[in-house]
Amino acid sequence: MLLSTTNIIEGKTITTYYGIVSGETIIGANIFKDIFAGIRDIIGGRSNSYEKVLREAKDTALKEMTEQAMRMGANAVIGIDIDYETVGSNGSMLMVTACGTAVFYQ
Repeated sequence: MLLSTTNIIEGKTITTYYGIVSGETIIGANIFKDIFAGIRDIIGGRSNSYEKVLREAKDTALKEMTEQAMRMGANAVIGIDIDYETVGSNGSMLMVTACGTAVFYQ
């Protein structure tokens, strides 16, 4: 399965457009990650624990989107957009959404 942020596949012809596909995931950050991230805010540096959570959420959303496209018969998803939002009463949850257009190319 080819995944692309572009709207075309260079050198290939898109023969079928199946429509919009998406994948969503919501992940909560636990209190220990919040505490260590707060310390990082004070002393500086990167928060590896949050970066890992972000990667996992992105990968899960892309996987769900890809599986949906495959069920439709697509061999690529083009125009992919990935959005990150905080949700929950105090913003303690992270929602990652990946969406694009499922296509078949030759």
